[in-house]
Amino acid sequence: MHIFLFKSFMKIKIFLLSIVLVSFQLVNAQSSFIRVKGDQLFLNNKPYYFIGTNYWYGGLLPLEKNKQKGIERLRKELDFLKAHGVTNLRVLAGSEGKGIINGVQRVGPPLQTEDGVFDPDFLKGMDAFLNELDKRKMTAVIYLTNNWNWSGGYMQYLRWNNEIPDSVFLKNILWSTIGKYTAKFYDCEKCVADYYAQVKYVVSRTNSITHKKYSEDPAIMAWEIANEPRPMQPSAVNSYKKFMSNTASYIKELDPNHLVTTGTEGYKSTLESMPLYREINDDKNIDYLTIHIWPKNWGWLNVKDIPGSMDSVIAKTLTYLNQHEAVANELNKPLVVEEFGLPRDQQSFDMTSSTKYRDIYYSKILDQWLNSKRSQGNLAGVNFWAYGGIGKTKKGQTWWKKGDPYIGDPPMEEQGLNTVFNSDKSTWRVIDSVYKNSLKVQQ
Repeated sequence: MHIFLFKSFMKIKIFLLSIVLVSFQLVNAQSSFIRVKGDQLFLNNKPYYFIGTNYWYGGLLPLEKNKQKGIERLRKELDFLKAHGVTNLRVLAGSEGKGIINGVQRVGPPLQTEDGVFDPDFLKGMDAFLNELDKRKMTAVIYLTNNWNWSGGYMQYLRWNNEIPDSVFLKNILWSTIGKYTAKFYDCEKCVADYYAQVKYVVSRTNSITHKKYSEDPAIMAWEIANEPRPMQPSAVNSYKKFMSNTASYIKELDPNHLVTTGTEGYKSTLESMPLYREINDDKNIDYLTIHIWPKNWGWLNVKDIPGSMDSVIAKTLTYLNQHEAVANELNKPLVVEEFGLPRDQQSFDMTSSTKYRDIYYSKILDQWLNSKRSQGNLAGVNFWAYGGIGKTKKGQTWWKKGDPYIGDPPMEEQGLNTVFNSDKSTWRVIDSVYKNSLKVQQ
């Protein structure tokens, strides 16, 4: 009788211990995800502030057959970034379609080769990328498609569904024409359904290396609806709002562990409407706000007189940032400046040319982030555009050609325009200085 009671007691004890162990593992796993509390990001129950970069080709590098150009390059570049305090990387989930689009060779290889057909080996590159991030305690923000043509994006979905003729893909069309075509995406039910199929394919993935579900991987900080999603036309605003809300909800259904954000540029991406920007972010499934800041593209920078226009550029940048910080305050959510960039001095594409004014610009934005960390403000992170690592431009060649190494500038832009290379020592001194000062801040 005593033996029976003893055995029963031990079984109960083992059972209870197993419950405690599983619960501990579950709590520990949950705490390793980046969370939102009020207007701050938190990691392991501590405020989380980060310096990051745009590294859209990160998931493509491991697909390179030449390991030196692929996985070995990735490891070297991640080690370099980590050493300089850059720990958050914004990357592209994958491109749609292949070949020329609007007269430009898009990035590849594609994730979605044809409508509804996914390359089963493509996400092995992302698997390796996330595995390397996890080893270094770094995180990724993954955008699930693109408003712009350099990776296929919305325009490819429209073409697959016969909303755009082939002729549009073969020539360089006007900006206004691109806008009219892209705006059709939100009212194209089949296009949106095709995009959702890609979202599900990516978000529901299980890593082939770690055997960990993407939805359970702390190396992912957030899913992003798209890179710079815009309504593009006033007629598309209502459909755009519906799409953004429905998509955020859908991603949360697939993966309740990770943050979700929009990928917008701020009111510049919402037809200059701050109320529209506020509305799409005032959604229970949008965890934090994003903005992008592009002085050259928005006409703030005079490329013929960069020194003479810098005071105006900095003033307009700080105003833009402050305006969006105010919206984040109203919504009680964090804010991330996930893209900002400036050309090299004299708008040179030579990777050995000076970056004096870019460095000044970077220091101003990074200082805003550092001040936010000191005051426990809502500006949680800054990601410069873009990182080119050990990649190199080709002398005398302005535009990317198939077979060239990827750097920060996508194929539609001049190679070397906004990229920060490992060799840009003065820029890294700026980043290093702010990072070291941030380590002194007690949270």
